[in-house]
Parts: sequence; C-alpha cells; structure tokens
Amino acid sequence: MRAADRRPGWDHQHTVSAEMVLNQENHMSKHWIVVADQSKARIFTVADPRGELLQLQQLDNPVGREPAQALGSDRPGRSFDSGGQGRHAMGTSVEPKEQEAIRFAKQIGEQLRAASHAGECNRLLLVAGPHFLGLLRAELGSLKDVEISEIDKNLGQYDHREIRTHLPERL
Repeated sequence: MRAADRRPGWDHQHTVSAEMVLNQENHMSKHWIVVADQSKARIFTVADPRGELLQLQQLDNPVGREPAQALGSDRPGRSFDSGGQGRHAMGTSVEPKEQEAIRFAKQIGEQLRAASHAGECNRLLLVAGPHFLGLLRAELGSLKDVEISEIDKNLGQYDHREIRTHLPERL
C-alpha cells in the first residue's frame, strides 16, 4: 500500500488482509467457515490457512431465540372426523420451534448455494451442534465444486478468537 493511500485512523494491516481476502484469485483458496445455530449464522474466511477468522457476514434469526411456547399455541386445533360425528385434536407433524430451525437452515443453505454458484466459495467448513448440522446438511445436499467438511460443536456463542481455538490448526 502506498503512503498516499493510507488513511489516518485506519488499521492498515487489517485492511491489507481484507484486500487479500476480497481479491482472491486462483492462487488462494475460497474457504468459508460457517458457524451456526438456530438463532444466528456467521460466515468467516481466512487469508492464511493458519490465520485468524475474518467475518464476511452474519445472518440473524431472532425467532430462534424465542421459547417454544411463544411460537405456537399450547393446544392443537380441533377437527371433525371425515366419516362420522366425532371430533379430535389435530396434531402438527413438526413443532413450531423445529419448523423455525428448518426455515433458518434453508435460508443459510440458499445463501451458501448462491455463493457457490457465484464462485465465491470452493471449500466450506460447517460448524454447528449435531441437530442443526443435520438440518444444514439436508438443505445443502451436495454443492457442485465445493468441498464440504463438518464439525459438530455448538460454537455460536463464542467470538471469532475463541471459535478459532476449536478449529483445526490448518484450515
């Protein structure tokens, strides 16, 4: 970076790292690390395989933090029998809390598919608790030309430095 390009008050070392990530060419892997749970997903990358995580974006799902009681009624609806006089409770096949987690996993999957199709990502590390990881896996299926690996740990509550300590030394 030329001295004339430096701006007072900017962290120029961080700016260089961000430029390296944003100007990825064939010589650099487009590796994304997705740390997710039912209420938040953060997408990180690294400029160096042993380097720190750099956050690219965050998807929030505030409904995922709601208690199950707040998402649906406490009693199922009622229905008449199709062949008689009886009435019975109608059960839902999926609880509202689970349905919301599925919806959020689908939103994350759409975001990752779009990035894959745009050529922004060719390696993906999914980090989530076992249940949510299963939902993400179901939504992603197989992405063409994307190598996917997984870690079944719920690290969503940690900052990027703490998350990095739970990941392989070399990404």
